[in-house]
Amino acid sequence: MNTDSSPKYSLLEAKQKLEAYCAYQERCDFEIRKKLRDWKMHHEDIDVLIADLITNNFLNEERFAEAYVSGKFNIKRWGKIKIKRELKFRQISDYSINKAMAQIEDAAYEQTAKDLIAYKERMSKFKNDWDRKIKIKRFLASKGYENWLINDLLT
Repeated sequence: MNTDSSPKYSLLEAKQKLEAYCAYQERCDFEIRKKLRDWKMHHEDIDVLIADLITNNFLNEERFAEAYVSGKFNIKRWGKIKIKRELKFRQISDYSINKAMAQIEDAAYEQTAKDLIAYKERMSKFKNDWDRKIKIKRFLASKGYENWLINDLLT
């Protein structure tokens, strides 16, 4: 007899499901709260479950931020602007964001941008040098790279 306003899971079931969910991949408070709201859990229960996940080290904001930065930079090759924006969207603290962003080395960051430029040059056709620069700028900006870096690399 599950009505629209009753929770999808009991507190114990939700706890077990969340622990498995967090053990599979790093999660943040924002994602967990969203999932619990989708499950129609009560606000008091949400706070209890979040506190339990933090206490048992299933949920850790700094660890999430570091894993997120590492994955998005190393695998997706995102720039710092896009990574920071996405972490802010997930309500990660400035402290955790800055700590996680510090793991991106400047040389590796610049090399990744150069690699993306080379990739774009291989995969695109350009009418002229102006067209080339515009398309590459747009591509790198969409990946979240800073305009000053893009301009430095294209001159």
